[in-house]
Amino acid sequence: MTPQQLSRIREEFTREGVMICFNGAFAHSIIEEIGNALRRYLQEQEEKKSAALDVFSVYIEQAQNIRAYLARKQFREPEAANAIIVIARKGDRYVVSSGNIVEAGDQPELAGRLEQIRSTDAAGLRKMFKERLRADTRSANGGAGMGLIEVARRCAEPLQFAFHPVDEGHAFFCLTAVV
Repeated sequence: MTPQQLSRIREEFTREGVMICFNGAFAHSIIEEIGNALRRYLQEQEEKKSAALDVFSVYIEQAQNIRAYLARKQFREPEAANAIIVIARKGDRYVVSSGNIVEAGDQPELAGRLEQIRSTDAAGLRKMFKERLRADTRSANGGAGMGLIEVARRCAEPLQFAFHPVDEGHAFFCLTAVV
């Protein structure tokens, strides 16, 4: 990477309010270190504890979802096994965005779950969360399906998501949460 390229990236990050960005393999230790850096940053900014907890929780949930999905799929191509997470400040809000490769066959179910969550109000999300908690059921991927609900409950705006085709069998999945 040339100094000019790095300078352009820095300028773009500054313009977009990016505080933390990681692109690569999501190991547990990486998630933990980024979480520690985020926690320190929020403390230095003297954020309210509730706001800091919301941002931190959304980051952890998104990072763990990526790590679990990639571990389950065990993509052979190094590029497919990498992911990105970006934490930015926009005015008085924080934006946590993540992206990773997903199998095209997983897209309809994931999009359906996210649409259901997006279209549910705060009271409905609370009810949905409690029902999942009481049901104590595990989905086919091993989770109880509560993580995305919890992210949505902490957001100031509906979750945003998109799928961008990569090839015939894969898409790049992006999820953005505004806290």
